[in-house]
Amino acid sequence: MRRLLIFLVLPLLAVTSCGTGEDRAAEDAAKTAGEVSRELYDAADRPAQDIGHLADDIEGVEVLRVRPDGRAGAVIVIRVSGSDYEDWPHEQQEVTVRRCFELRITEKAEWDEEPDGVDCPANAPLTFAPWPEDPEIPSVEEIGKALPQVPDGGTVREAEVREAVESLDLDPGVKVQVGTVPSVQGVVGVVLMAKPYLDDVPDCTLARVAPGGTHIWIPPRIQRTPGEAGCGLGNAVTPMRPPH
Repeated sequence: MRRLLIFLVLPLLAVTSCGTGEDRAAEDAAKTAGEVSRELYDAADRPAQDIGHLADDIEGVEVLRVRPDGRAGAVIVIRVSGSDYEDWPHEQQEVTVRRCFELRITEKAEWDEEPDGVDCPANAPLTFAPWPEDPEIPSVEEIGKALPQVPDGGTVREAEVREAVESLDLDPGVKVQVGTVPSVQGVVGVVLMAKPYLDDVPDCTLARVAPGGTHIWIPPRIQRTPGEAGCGLGNAVTPMRPPH
């Protein structure tokens, strides 16, 4: 009886272990979909098409459907792969599956919200036009060659600085400020600022034209964050201390 029992149990084990490699591969796909959802979490305030495009930029992600959710945010369907290995005696055989998931990228969604598995739509993956080109600010070296160098004891003329900035032939998307601050005499500041399409933090380059030297620099990102005034005329004339 004992030998017979052994022979009866072994086939049962083989049956119950069948397909577990595919199950784990499906779990791996679900894990990937969750990672994609978390990566897109901060994009919930963007238009639906941008959210779909951002998802499409992630390696291994196919975007099959994009549905707007109000003025910003989207519900999207993506297809991702998952993989694992079969159990004994086929443990060297890799199993790969492709699964679809619905992601809610909205301001009401939670960061750790797990996407729902859905049937894959029959359509081909969506394609997206290239991102808009961001306005480009000239390099520090180019700006330095254009701006006047005023010797010690000389006078900085705002009109001359403005003319020098105009000679840079700036991209129309670059905002320009040239001027002085009442509390600082004899110094002209320059601000060249551009807003990247996919970033809330602007790019900016500042210049301080003063007797004895012209200084051009790019403020650190923390100073360029909205509300920090790092891209203001005041920072160009009287530079902030660098962040710790």
